[in-house]
Amino acid sequence: MTSGCSHSISRRLSGKLALLTMIVFGALFASAYVAMSMLVREKNAEELRARTALIKEVIELEARRGGEIAIQSRLQADAPMRASTRLEIQYADGRSCYADPAVGPHVMSAHSRSEDFQVRLPDGQLLRARYTMDFAGDARMGDKWAVILVVVTLASGALVAGGTSWHVRRQLRPLHDLAAQTRSISPRGLHRRLSLADPAEELEPWIEQFNALMERLERAYAQLEGFNADVAHELRTPLATLIGETEVALSRERSADSLRDTLASNLEEMQRLSAMVNDMLFLSHADRGAVARRGQPVSLAALARQVAEFHEGTLDEAGLKLDVVGDATVAVDEPLVKRALSNLLGNATRFAAPGSTVEVKIGAEPASPAEVELVVCNRGKGIEPALLPRLFDRFFRADESRCCEGTEQHHGLGLAIVAAIARMHAGRTLARSHDGFTEVGFTVAAA
Repeated sequence: MTSGCSHSISRRLSGKLALLTMIVFGALFASAYVAMSMLVREKNAEELRARTALIKEVIELEARRGGEIAIQSRLQADAPMRASTRLEIQYADGRSCYADPAVGPHVMSAHSRSEDFQVRLPDGQLLRARYTMDFAGDARMGDKWAVILVVVTLASGALVAGGTSWHVRRQLRPLHDLAAQTRSISPRGLHRRLSLADPAEELEPWIEQFNALMERLERAYAQLEGFNADVAHELRTPLATLIGETEVALSRERSADSLRDTLASNLEEMQRLSAMVNDMLFLSHADRGAVARRGQPVSLAALARQVAEFHEGTLDEAGLKLDVVGDATVAVDEPLVKRALSNLLGNATRFAAPGSTVEVKIGAEPASPAEVELVVCNRGKGIEPALLPRLFDRFFRADESRCCEGTEQHHGLGLAIVAAIARMHAGRTLARSHDGFTEVGFTVAAA
């Protein structure tokens, strides 16, 4: 279930780039248009001043040659050549001396500019003149340029949007390939991994992390399938025994003593089933992230001796001695640590050579002073180095022949529980076997 509406990366990115392009181009073109307008106005002003100076020189020249009549004749003759301009001359008392007709080429628009000047005649009279030029042509050119710049801005935004959308879709093809590869992964195809012929640098960490996740998932799935198979195998034997003994008991008349023996045997099998179920529930609880409830700091050697008292009878029957070496005071969950030590001692008792000494070693972990190490060491048949990492797997037995015939069968969860208790104490498991000595244990965080 998605948390919000989905969106297209290509459309969003192309839209933003197009908008940014239009803003940048619009700002640049607006600045250029303003600068061009200022230059045009300056050019128009210079042209108006130059033309005004020329008209003034003509009027002064004609005034010296023939006075007012000469001025009027010359200006009337030149009027057709002064298109888009208008000249008006008045006497000092306001009477009109000359004016271009306000029709045809002398009609002024709103884009006209004027400049006033004065001319003194030889007889002393003062003429006031106004010369007006119409710059409507430049204004129309400016409007056309404004339209062109707006069109170019919009077209550039459209081109950038289209080009970006195409480029982004092309660059996102690896993501579509990865999505297709991901969809093809099924529970029966967990071995598949993501790969690209030409992976982008930004995608490599995602591919590596996803493939690492798939490796962990594949291992977990394999362990789950193996665990299910092991559980079925382990439950089949006691269930078959219960069913068989019950069928035999029901097949004919039996005495009370015979039925009592059958029920006692069935009870043993059911107790074994109950212990197995309880162990699996504990492991499930630990796998969900349960943390040990630490109490007050206690002596781990004292806990080891308490566990040793419980195993005293088993040790005597096996002809073994027990020695606790070292000590450390740490806050731990006492019942859990006792259970882990009991499993380790039971495991060592079954596989230790008769007449040897089983040692419980307690001390700071050399590689990590923040951890305390609890190890049970026994002398006997060693374990292959390749099998050591699997000792703490559920239902794993390094060698069925190592267990002496006639001893109690165990369901293979003891060391898995030790590993779970170590994790609950922020620790880890240890397993070493060399020169006939096997050391199996765990660490707990001292904090």
